Amino acid sequence: MAKYNKIFAALDGAATQEAVVRRALSIAHDNNAEVVLGHVIDSVPYEANGIDFAALIDDGHDRIEEELKKYLTRARNDECIPSVDLQVRAGRVSECLMESLIEPFNPDLVICGVRGLSNFKYAFVGSVSTYLIRNAPCDVLVVRPETLEEHPQDEWHD
Repeated sequence: MAKYNKIFAALDGAATQEAVVRRALSIAHDNNAEVVLGHVIDSVPYEANGIDFAALIDDGHDRIEEELKKYLTRARNDECIPSVDLQVRAGRVSECLMESLIEPFNPDLVICGVRGLSNFKYAFVGSVSTYLIRNAPCDVLVVRPETLEEHPQDEWHD
């Protein structure tokens, strides 16, 4: 099995987010790996409004930090996980995710969730997980939340 030293987890703010974090931290614990949790706020809906992106990013960071508090606290106190960082950016999701978060961190593994877009919506907006599978320079793990529900013995499950 591959040894992962640096794990990037792409957060989407949706139902899969918690499953992605749990899987990332579990793998990080088992591999003594650094973790970066990253979220991109889609800038497209805000571009014409003159929104303060710095404030939007700060608010997003604080919201995610609060939502994932129990996992982040536990991971930051886990001697097997050297570091855990949460980064939030604003931009066009796929490009910003790759250029601003993944490439600078240079992970061995990227973990993301599946959103289950309809065929119609997928044809127009694509899928972040598909983009990552095709473009990430490392292994990509796509997490389905229901698979974690089947394994409650997961160390990062309450």
